[in-house]
Amino acid sequence: MKFVHFRPMAPSQQAKSSKSARILLAGLAVGACLLAGLPGADAQAPAQQPPAAPQGTQQGTPQAAPRAVQAAPQAVPGFWDPRRRPERPDLSRLTVIRFLTETDYPPFNFTGADGNPAGFNVDLARALCEEIKVTCTVQMRRFETLVDALSSNRGDAIIASMAVSPQLRARVDFTDPYYRVPARFASRKDAVMPEIRPEYLEGKKVGVIAGSAHEAYLKAMFTDAELHGYPNDDALRSALRKGEVDFIFGDAISLAFWINGTDSGDCCAFSGGPFVESRFFGEGIGIAVRKGNDVLRQALNWALFRVWEKGRYTDLWLRYFSVSPF
Repeated sequence: MKFVHFRPMAPSQQAKSSKSARILLAGLAVGACLLAGLPGADAQAPAQQPPAAPQGTQQGTPQAAPRAVQAAPQAVPGFWDPRRRPERPDLSRLTVIRFLTETDYPPFNFTGADGNPAGFNVDLARALCEEIKVTCTVQMRRFETLVDALSSNRGDAIIASMAVSPQLRARVDFTDPYYRVPARFASRKDAVMPEIRPEYLEGKKVGVIAGSAHEAYLKAMFTDAELHGYPNDDALRSALRKGEVDFIFGDAISLAFWINGTDSGDCCAFSGGPFVESRFFGEGIGIAVRKGNDVLRQALNWALFRVWEKGRYTDLWLRYFSVSPF
């Protein structure tokens, strides 16, 4: 197990967003919310969605499929509503926060060149500690041991890309989501579509992992597409690269790294925007705390909002995601 200690910076050392950075952040966040069909805070897809316009599409567009265009530029998700500013909680009872994270899930969690924990989650934990102005530690453990370690008081909070689920809610409490794992379509670069609706994919060959939530979503919403199931990501992506299917549909985060990596051979790009229907793709990723620890949960929620408001969340996102899953 590896530890890293974070100490809050002096106020004069803390990062301050310039006016232009705040404007950029607001624009990116609003754009991402529009793309995902999200209102901002508590961003979730509606419980019911008409098949003609699944989450992530726009109403009132022409029925003819649009021509292929270049992929959309980088976008930064925003899951906080500036109109719902949380009140500053009483932080006097917090003296230290012991974060737990997993050992190997790059770029979110991994061991850095210096042997210390690194990654998006670790840097976000550092930013939260600086905002709350408490000393923090980060301990790396195997993912399957994190909840037990939290329950047995070997840590105070889990920041490890842990998806909120009813089963986990029975054991821990969660902060508001600090990111989501949307689903997206990918196509070859010469066939990129700016928007995807069910009618656009009628008769198209769409690859998906067999038995996955992504396949269930396509079966419910894209009933006229010709679905092809694959056993794993490698087979799925190879089918698109070889032109055996017109599109593939899956986890946008892993697809983003594949698109930008060497394995894709620069073949492919995202088509259309993100899909975030919570019935299929989950409630989002939150920070877990022990049941009933409202003091820490509220402090982390407040700090998350502040980090986003100051532009630091955007800085982190752009640092780690050269191709945005949104």
